Amino acid sequence: MINNLSDDNLLIILEEFQDDKNKLFSWISVNKNWCKIIISILWKNPWKSLKKKSDKLLLNVIISHFSDETKSNLKNEHELDFLTDSYRNPSFDYISFCRHLNFNKIERMIKSFHEKSKLSIIEKEIVNLFINGNRKYTHLYISYKFNYQLHLIPGFERCISEIHYLNCSTSIRDDLSAGLTELCKSIKVLDLFIESRDKNNYGIIDLIKAQEDLTKIGLTIHSYDDVLYCMNLEGSLIEHANTVRCFKLTKRSTTKIISSFVHLRELEVNGCYNDISEWNCLGGISLPFLQILGVNKIPSNVLICLIESTNESLTEIRTDNIFYILTDEKRVIQAIYQKCPELQYLKLMLTSNNISELERLLIKCHYLNGLFITNDIGFNWDKLFCVLARSSPIHLFKFKFSNATTNYTVKEKPVPAAPNLESLKLFFDKWKDRHPMLLQFGNIENVESLIEEYKAKGLDKKYNNIVSYGKGFDGFEWI
Repeated sequence: MINNLSDDNLLIILEEFQDDKNKLFSWISVNKNWCKIIISILWKNPWKSLKKKSDKLLLNVIISHFSDETKSNLKNEHELDFLTDSYRNPSFDYISFCRHLNFNKIERMIKSFHEKSKLSIIEKEIVNLFINGNRKYTHLYISYKFNYQLHLIPGFERCISEIHYLNCSTSIRDDLSAGLTELCKSIKVLDLFIESRDKNNYGIIDLIKAQEDLTKIGLTIHSYDDVLYCMNLEGSLIEHANTVRCFKLTKRSTTKIISSFVHLRELEVNGCYNDISEWNCLGGISLPFLQILGVNKIPSNVLICLIESTNESLTEIRTDNIFYILTDEKRVIQAIYQKCPELQYLKLMLTSNNISELERLLIKCHYLNGLFITNDIGFNWDKLFCVLARSSPIHLFKFKFSNATTNYTVKEKPVPAAPNLESLKLFFDKWKDRHPMLLQFGNIENVESLIEEYKAKGLDKKYNNIVSYGKGFDGFEWI
């Protein structure tokens, strides 16, 4: 029956497996139609998850797209004798399926070319291969080192006429930013990197102002040298306050840009150890529609302000490396259960002193579905597990616990960095009549047999024992 589906419907089905390359490769030989559709999925973004060790392999495939004339010129005029039968013409024009034009990865990939003295020659031909009237892209990535006048290459206008995602440095060439401003009006997602004083390009500000429906912004500030430039750039972003729904800020801003985005649904803030006091500018902020909040390296009082600025709309909170002041850990937990009745996912640093406060949160946040706890040495695991088994809301069955990698010694007595097997057994026994849980731990040795024992009882649906600290703990990608 699946063979009778139209190409459009088959594409929709197969795109559900776009992150499972093994399955897609296993189906590529079903028939020619399946092959073409799967190739289009795999080549939509060939740079995704591209590792350095695979750069040369991808480069070889791209070079195989060179026309016979180009190959002949490279061989005869530039003495590039590498073009052998291994570079025969491909079965498909793979590049025609590409929708992500990533010059950051292309530059890195070209560096894997074996004849280093002729990198510029190969790079020019590859740029011309990706920029022509037969290509059309939706995503564009440009580094500050990129030195090509793309807007002068025939076909460039058609290539980027439908760009809705741009990732670039504020230090790109003036003529390139001018070309983008003229041709690109429909960018919805913008990831910007502010560089040093001598290189910042004011044309980027014009590019930002030219957009008609900017909804998501990522702003990474590498340098504060040019304060005036930062203020002007942030001012141009603020002009889109009515449409921006997602904002990510790395390092503090020079303006009150966050407070301007009153319609935000998602906010991610990453500070650093050198600008802790600067975040106090967020006091009195109002984000009534905020649903997702992620924070890293900011003071605890600022985190509390952000939580309290919402109108009981938060469904996800992720916290990392919060600088706690006095009793603010308790105040953070209180702010969460007082202001976030719709909360579904929570990542939180917890000490033993506030396990009782966590229990109040479990009782009040009825929709909590996933809980990610990070803890310090000397943590009272038995108390935590008893509270979780006793007071977890009915929807909560996904847990992650991140802990130290080794045992520490306090006053000559060893302090366990992770729960011991007896603590886990206590937890499992108390959980036996509840929904099967999904578990992930940071570093627990000799736990497999215990897990297998309880899996056999139907307690644990899936389990992944992460050996190294922190690995596999990104967000809420539950295994």
